[in-house]
Amino acid sequence: MEMSSDITATISKAREHSIGDLLRRSAGREPTKLAVSCGNVSWTFAEMDAICNRLGRGLLGLGVKKGDRLAVLSRNSHAFAALRFAVARIGAVLVPINFMLNPDEINFILKSSGAKLLAAGQDFVEPARAASAKDSAVEKLIWLPGEDPASAPTGLTTFDDLLAADSSFLEASVDSRDLAQIVYTSGTESLPKGAMLTHDAVMWQYVSCIIDGGMSVEDKFLHALPLYHCAQLDVFLGPQIYLGASGVITGKPTADNILALIQAHKITSFFAPPTIWIAMLRTPNFDKTAACPTSNSGTSTARPRLRRSQPYCGLRTSCARPARPASPCSMSRRVWSISRWRTSRSGKSARSCTVRRICCPAITMIP
Repeated sequence: MEMSSDITATISKAREHSIGDLLRRSAGREPTKLAVSCGNVSWTFAEMDAICNRLGRGLLGLGVKKGDRLAVLSRNSHAFAALRFAVARIGAVLVPINFMLNPDEINFILKSSGAKLLAAGQDFVEPARAASAKDSAVEKLIWLPGEDPASAPTGLTTFDDLLAADSSFLEASVDSRDLAQIVYTSGTESLPKGAMLTHDAVMWQYVSCIIDGGMSVEDKFLHALPLYHCAQLDVFLGPQIYLGASGVITGKPTADNILALIQAHKITSFFAPPTIWIAMLRTPNFDKTAACPTSNSGTSTARPRLRRSQPYCGLRTSCARPARPASPCSMSRRVWSISRWRTSRSGKSARSCTVRRICCPAITMIP
């Protein structure tokens, strides 16, 4: 017996599941909980969900359709994070670009991906203009605010312009098998190649990272490494939103800024490569910083000072593997041995596990 077309359509709709849905569902569970904080901007999950609806409608108003590519050239910011989920929500495709590339290299990615829009952070308007002017498909530049207050150049469509749209529920048909993003390789040994990832592929990566990384809804994440890279974007930011945990975003991955944010926001989960850990260990502020109490138990502990001879207390750290199998320096070995400490139910501090060494997972190339 054949099902009616209406029932088939209803079942198909019920099975739709996209990256954009994750934020909506977390907002349904934790509407008043802090979602992201960046500089002077803080959004609850309900606020971020409404902002993504407004951004989505704003992009649709600019003529963006399902499958269109939207490139982002920006440092980490609340605007970058919101745009990531708004683009997914309307079925468009995110193309994050390394902001350290020159205009010719950016232009290659724009032409390769067929990007229709280019969102540029406040520090990258001129490179964005130069790159998009060279026979690319880019029709419009969008200015994104950053961690620090700044004024948009005259004549550019801004992030705030897109927020003028309605914030009500945004109805869109996005299947988990649809293309979600194109992440480009570095191009160190040849021209960059775009890895095409579906919503399904990215969301299963979130699940894997949550389980293997021991992530919790009670964690507070610090996103300091570039969101244009799949490690910070999909191994940490995505799982944080999926869980309904809270996150702090910064575009300034300096040792002193990271240590200050860890202490000020009581961060419990932080990712960095060995170079950042080395810088953190060498700064005088390392010995002056008190770690936050663990979020993985119902009790709190006194916050001991961070010393080179002691691990962090209550902070889960993730360290990326070196790009090449070179022998790490003696300082790197010390960084890799940092352990995670928890507070047991009895109130005593006890080391529970060594730091997980998490690298960017393999990316499947989709024809």
